[in-house]
Amino acid sequence: MNFVSKLSALACGVAMVAAVPFAAHAADKTITEWDLQTTAGAVKVIRDAADRFEKANPGYKVEDTHILNDAYKTKIKIAFGANEPPCVFSSWGGGPLREYVKADQVVDLTPYLDKDPAFKDRFLPASFGASTIDGKIYALPAENTAIAVVFYNKDLFAKYKVTPPKTWDELLNVIEVFKKNGIAPFALANKNKWTGSMFYGYLVDRIGGPEAFANAAQRKNGGSFADPVFVEAGKRLQELVKAGAFQKGYNGLDYDVGGSRRLLYTEKAAMELMGTWEASTIGNENPDFAKKLGFFQFPSVPGGKGDPNALLGTLGDNYISVSKACLEPDKAVELLKTLTDDTAAAGRLADNRIMPLKAIKTDNPFLTEVYSLVAKAPSVQLWWDQELTPKLGELHKDTSQALFGLSKTPEQVATEFEAAAKAELK
Repeated sequence: MNFVSKLSALACGVAMVAAVPFAAHAADKTITEWDLQTTAGAVKVIRDAADRFEKANPGYKVEDTHILNDAYKTKIKIAFGANEPPCVFSSWGGGPLREYVKADQVVDLTPYLDKDPAFKDRFLPASFGASTIDGKIYALPAENTAIAVVFYNKDLFAKYKVTPPKTWDELLNVIEVFKKNGIAPFALANKNKWTGSMFYGYLVDRIGGPEAFANAAQRKNGGSFADPVFVEAGKRLQELVKAGAFQKGYNGLDYDVGGSRRLLYTEKAAMELMGTWEASTIGNENPDFAKKLGFFQFPSVPGGKGDPNALLGTLGDNYISVSKACLEPDKAVELLKTLTDDTAAAGRLADNRIMPLKAIKTDNPFLTEVYSLVAKAPSVQLWWDQELTPKLGELHKDTSQALFGLSKTPEQVATEFEAAAKAELK
């Protein structure tokens, strides 16, 4: 190698050495963000907030990644397992978030919120329930006030002269009317399992009240998942199945690709039990059909102890947190606040989603009614698969799907779940 070649090689080596710290610093300036918002309206709200954050923080970039529901659950679990999670991540609070907190992988937001009480006080106090662990707040309620309701096609109900049922017997009558007319009463895409599990969760609540689940999940007051309440809930669910309440092939249909909504759009089904985010999704996908959409609360059950105004859902829908693996935690928290500021709240409101804020106002009839239901609800039970530990959450979804498939009896499911809970919740 001649002198010029050696000099060139030396210069190249110096450049590479110099580039290493620069590249590392550049990487530090990137805030990664993962969520499971994939509709156009939801993605726009997040990207707009990211743009505002970048403008306020020159040199910082936000890499936002939007992943479908079930794929997200797998991806985030793998990322945390490898200690390579994104800086900002979504969860539903509850059991999975507790697991990450227990592993010391999530930033405690309490000190940040204490320094900015005006920001924190915008939120409804109850909205922090699913993200408060041992008195500390680990996530902000971000996306929506989401409750499970029964959506229905108002035109079909009018055509066949039925009204939204308030009791179990009234529901069975509506099911029979639609069956006779060749229409599936309920659209259900239960390949994803959590979709059908809403029925079981509501039935337990309507039969035994919120304390039935709370006592069993928290192992207090003699609570047990083998209690007759849980067996009765399984029997009622299978009563719906045997009554033909769902379209054929429901356990194989995929919610994430719109399987159940397509049945509604084509009037092959009349109702769907789903979170209130469905109104926003339908509004984006099929604005004409959205005009036909109404909703009602899950009916009461004869002899049940539960209040028919009690709800299944979350005051936050998705919660957003900062992982301890983030190299820029202070800036990541700033991004969290931008993602949930008043501008972001207004964007979600325009997308038919209402954050759990005290002063929020809307002239949207749908959102007004949702907020009214929340205001009068004696309790709002977080989705079971998110309230429970990840292991029990998966078992809940599996056993609910088995009840729908009639492959297990209610007694078998109750016994199996209680045995797992005893082992898991020592």
